[in-house]
Amino acid sequence: MTELLQKIHDIGIVPVIAIDDASKAVPLAKALVAGGLPAAEVTFRTEAAEDAIKAIVAEVPDMIVGAGTVLTKDQADRAIAAGVSFIVSPGFNPEITRYVLDKGVCMLPGTATAGEMEQAMALGLEAVKFFPAEQNGGIEKIKALAGPYKTLKWMPTGGVNTGNLANYMSFHQILACGGTWMVKKDLIENEKWDEITSICKAAVKNMLGIELRHIGINSASEEEAESTAKLLCTLFDLEYKPGNKSIFAGTPFEVMKFNGAGTNGHIAIAVNDVDRAVYHFGLNGAAFDESTRQTDEKGTKFIYLKGEFGGFAIHLIRK
Repeated sequence: MTELLQKIHDIGIVPVIAIDDASKAVPLAKALVAGGLPAAEVTFRTEAAEDAIKAIVAEVPDMIVGAGTVLTKDQADRAIAAGVSFIVSPGFNPEITRYVLDKGVCMLPGTATAGEMEQAMALGLEAVKFFPAEQNGGIEKIKALAGPYKTLKWMPTGGVNTGNLANYMSFHQILACGGTWMVKKDLIENEKWDEITSICKAAVKNMLGIELRHIGINSASEEEAESTAKLLCTLFDLEYKPGNKSIFAGTPFEVMKFNGAGTNGHIAIAVNDVDRAVYHFGLNGAAFDESTRQTDEKGTKFIYLKGEFGGFAIHLIRK
C-alpha cells in the first residue's frame, strides 16, 4: 500500500462529515484528533464543504482530509485546490476516477459489484469504497469477494456503526470503515466537541478489540515449567498442553521452559489488527521493539512493547 493508504488503514475509521457551517470545521477536526481519529471525509453535499476543507488543512495539520461525494471534475478540482489528500465518490465513474488519478491524487471510488471492482483494479487502484455497505451484503459479501480479489482493500461505508464495526474491522482486507455516527448533525450544530471525542475513543476501542490472551510465566528449567503448569491445571481445572518452548495451562497461562521476555514473564494482548493497535497505542505514548515484529501476508501478527511493566513484558498478537 502507499504511505497514505497505510496511514488510513492504521487509523481504521474515517468519519464522514456533512457540515453546514465552515466555522465549526476546525473545532470538529480537533475533537476527532483528540478521540484518536485524525482523518475525515468532508462530503460535497453542502455548500460549506470547500471552505471547511481549507480551514482544516490550514489549522489542523495532523488531520488527513479527504473530499467525499465528488461527482464532477469541477468538484474534484475544487477539492484538490482546497488541499485534500484523497477523494471519494459514491459510485464508480471511470472518467472521474481517471481524472483524479491523473492529477496525482488518491481516489477511492464507490463500488458495489465485482465488475466495478475489476474496472477499478484495472486502473491500478489498491483500494475502493464499498457503498452502501450494509445494503449490499456487508462484511459477508466482502469476504466472498476477497476470494478472487486477494489484493484489493475495501473501505465499507453506509450502515456501519458501533454494533457491526468489530465484524468489519476483524477482516484483514478492510482498509478502513467510513461512518457518520460520531459526527451526527445535531452533535456538530450544538458544538458537542467533548461528546464527539468520547464517541471516537469508544469507536477506536471497539475497533481494536483488545483482549487479554494469556499470562506468560518464566521458569528456570523445563522441570520447573512442568511443575508450575501442572499445579495451575490442577488448581483451575485446565488442560495441560505441552509445547517445544512452553507449556500452556488451558488458555490463560503459558509457562515458559526458560527465562523468556520480561523479568517474570510476559502478558499477551490480542487485537483485531496489530498494525492498527501499534498506531493507536503509539498515540498514547507506547513504544514498540521493532526487532520483535513478525509479519505475514495479512500484516503484523506479533510485536513486543519496549520495556517492562511490573516485571512483565507485553506483546500484541493478532486474533
